[in-house]
Amino acid sequence: MVTSHPLPEGFTEIEVFVIGTALLVEALLGFCLNGLTIISFRKIKELRTPSNLLVLSIALADCGICVNAFIAAFSSFLRYWPYGSEGCQIHGFQGFLTALASISSSAAVAWDRYHHYCTRSKLQWSTAISMMVFAWLFAAFWATMPLLGWGEYDYEPLRTCCTLDYSKGDRNYITFLFALSVFNFMIPGFIMMTAYQSIHQKFKKSGHYKFNTGLPLKTLVVCWGPYCLLCFYAAVENVMFISPKYRMIPAVIAKTVPTVDSFVYALGNENYRGGIWQFLTGQKIEKAEVDNKTK
Repeated sequence: MVTSHPLPEGFTEIEVFVIGTALLVEALLGFCLNGLTIISFRKIKELRTPSNLLVLSIALADCGICVNAFIAAFSSFLRYWPYGSEGCQIHGFQGFLTALASISSSAAVAWDRYHHYCTRSKLQWSTAISMMVFAWLFAAFWATMPLLGWGEYDYEPLRTCCTLDYSKGDRNYITFLFALSVFNFMIPGFIMMTAYQSIHQKFKKSGHYKFNTGLPLKTLVVCWGPYCLLCFYAAVENVMFISPKYRMIPAVIAKTVPTVDSFVYALGNENYRGGIWQFLTGQKIEKAEVDNKTK
């Protein structure tokens, strides 16, 4: 006989089910779309370019976010976290690692596109590999800090998944939050903003807009912004006065990143989309060169 665990405090049965279902849908859809991006890169020779390696880095990170969301969804349906305190630390680390790697890789793509369109310089394999490795090592550094005592991983309000503990609001949390925000949100956001503004001006002069230059930055702000606002609010006020169900909303919104990224960087890219189509149907791409620039 299956034991029925009590509902998490502050949630009704339908709310737990809705959150779990939302996380499951986000996980499955994002994993399938980014998995298709990864497999296509591996199978289609024309897609294997230095610029698309950075798109691959985003897809790999986003698949990691989907795995994190799937575990959270499974636990939500159980109504409790079944993996213990060590499992919580691993889950928090893995979620932070992939989220930060996704943001850093998005900034790297913006940097590459700026140089492609504005300085007409071509990205080399050595540079692309170095940027990808740096993005992941940089993300690993910040994700490791809570395990070493600067910041802390703990349960989300639903208590079926783990992330950075923002409930205490002490000096340890505040110093980590501000450093984390500057290096992993503000600086990548600034790079994306300045890069795409320059590209937009270039497109405006030529009268030919090859892609929507506003989408990448909007994706960063809309998907990660609510979670950042919640964390900053926790630094100045007692966030525990906010209902647990409302504190879960930013986390659910953040898990939409993999799906949105797949449309912005792969499916929304005419040539990458052509490579995916070739992988699925076997029909050859007409254009001789496939990269992540032309849309």
